[in-house]
Amino acid sequence: MSALPVDPHLYSTFLGVMVVMAITPGPANLFAVATGVEKGRASALVGVVGMNCATLVWFAAAALGLGALVKAFPDAFHLIAIGGALYVAWLGVKALRGAMQNTAPTDPQQPDHAVAVRKGRSAFIDGFAVQIANPKAILFFTAVLPPFLDVERPVAPQLALFALAVIGMDMMSMSAYALSGAALSQRMQQPRFRRGFGLFVGVLLLTAAVLIVLRL
Repeated sequence: MSALPVDPHLYSTFLGVMVVMAITPGPANLFAVATGVEKGRASALVGVVGMNCATLVWFAAAALGLGALVKAFPDAFHLIAIGGALYVAWLGVKALRGAMQNTAPTDPQQPDHAVAVRKGRSAFIDGFAVQIANPKAILFFTAVLPPFLDVERPVAPQLALFALAVIGMDMMSMSAYALSGAALSQRMQQPRFRRGFGLFVGVLLLTAAVLIVLRL
C-alpha cells in the first residue's frame, strides 16, 4: 500500500469532476447569484461561507459513516462506485439534452430553484439551509464521492483531502457566481450562451464518468 493518503491519479480525476460540478449551475450557485442581486456583495459572500459550512457537516457525516461501510462491505462499495459513474453520466446527458432544447430561460430567483432570498434573515443561515438540503450535495456524498475512496487506504485522510478540494473549489466558484450577480443572471437569459454552456458541461461530465469507470 502506498504511503500517500490518496492515489494521485484518482485524486486528479476527482479534481476534474469537481471543477465541472463546481461551475455547473445548481441550487447553491443560483442562491449565490440571487443573494448578490438582492443583498449585495458582502451578504452574498457571507452566504457562500454558510453553504460551505454545511458542506463540512456533510463531510463529517461521511467520515462517520462511509469509513465503516468501506471496511465492512467492499463489494457493495464497488457497486456504489459504478452507480456513481452512472449518475455523473446521467448529469452529462441531462446537460446535453437541456442545451439542445429551445426552452425559455428560467428565473433563478423563483422558488422552483430553491434560491429564494429572504431579506430579513441572515445570509449565512440561508446559505447553510440551502446547502444542507441541496439534492446535489446529498447525491454527491452518496453517489459521486464513494468511487474515489480507496478501500486499501485509511478513509479519514482521504476525506480530508477531498474536503480540501471541494471547499476550495466551491468557495471560488460560488464567490464568482455571487460577485457576478445580476450580470451573470442576464447572460444566462441568452439562449446561445445557455446552449453553449450546457454543451460544454455535458461533454465534461460524460468524460468524467468514463474516467471513473476506467479507475474501478
